[in-house]
Amino acid sequence: MKVVPGADPAQGSRRAPEEWFTGVVWQEPVFEDAAHPNVKAAWVIFEPGARTHWHRHSDSQLLHVVAGRGRVANREGESSEMRAGDLVHIPGGEEHWHGAGPSTLVVHLAITIADTDWLDAVSDDDYMIGF
Repeated sequence: MKVVPGADPAQGSRRAPEEWFTGVVWQEPVFEDAAHPNVKAAWVIFEPGARTHWHRHSDSQLLHVVAGRGRVANREGESSEMRAGDLVHIPGGEEHWHGAGPSTLVVHLAITIADTDWLDAVSDDDYMIGF
């Protein structure tokens, strides 16, 4: 058994990189460790209308939604609302995006044990499917 310390709380929140997100998104690391570079956990706060770009992970990603409402969708056109209390499982290799609703914020804990391959921005038309 091994306990690995969480992220340094002094790091605080940081603005998410614009090359991976549309709109205003904040991240606060929960777990980052140089010895395990593919294992990450972070609180992610999406302001209304904000979302990730299309991306995929080499293995699964879990999103635990703790506040607000948003959407998660894949390239095949499947789209689902996500609300506080929901747990979203995204299988490895699935191209997807997730983010807030047009008029609501969403906060989730993202847990990824995989490499992330960032792709193109989600168009406004793709974003609005399901809203």
